[in-house]
Amino acid sequence: METFMALRSDIRKLVNRVSLPVFRLRNSNKEKFECPVCKYYGPFMDVKPATGIRKHAKCPNCDALERHRLQYLVLNRLLPDLHAEELKMLHFAPEAFFRHFFAERFGQYHTADLDMEDVDFNVDLQALPFEDAAYDFVFASHVLEHIPNDKKAISEIRRILKPNGIAILPLPLVAETTVEYPEANPKEFYHVRAPGYDYFDRFEPYFSRVEKVNSYSLPAIHQLFIYEDRSQWPTEECPLRPSMQGEKHPDIVPVCYV
Repeated sequence: METFMALRSDIRKLVNRVSLPVFRLRNSNKEKFECPVCKYYGPFMDVKPATGIRKHAKCPNCDALERHRLQYLVLNRLLPDLHAEELKMLHFAPEAFFRHFFAERFGQYHTADLDMEDVDFNVDLQALPFEDAAYDFVFASHVLEHIPNDKKAISEIRRILKPNGIAILPLPLVAETTVEYPEANPKEFYHVRAPGYDYFDRFEPYFSRVEKVNSYSLPAIHQLFIYEDRSQWPTEECPLRPSMQGEKHPDIVPVCYV
């Protein structure tokens, strides 16, 4: 699997080497940023998911999105002090972007998901089959917004963590206050809730400390914000998302300590 990911990365680099100069020329008037992952400096790409346009979202060189860049900075600050090469990690719903990053840093690296085929374990986060205190580190990015019984999932993550373990559990923050949906919305990638800035309060009964690293706390040159017009919500695609003012919204990475 790691060989495949490395090959995919090499192909992407080759494609970018050809297309990047064209992108720079066509977007020479856009604001410029520096990607902390690949050190590219220049304009970033806008993306157009079903929920609306996000400006300055993607690095055109390595494809890092806003959340990847913020998470990357948090991880690079955190991992050296943990001696990750001695630790056992579980990566749930593993994004391709971080597979190689984790695999080359942790002593033992496992992947898991409910349905994905290319993982070590097919498991339900609401009922994990692992023993208590089985892992030192759990990473599950943009996962809990898909899980009906999220409190049970959080409890299970806490159960499998060793003493002094850490979980990093970011979600897309798309509301001031969390909104629960009556059923999963297929037009929102089957989200069962619209997480708000209050969502991380749900972690506090399970962890001794939750450090919330905010976009504002790290250098603006890396473009760690979500540039998105949310005043248009609710829409046909997102009928339960509340309207939010402004077009620049912070992201948060919660670092949860046992």
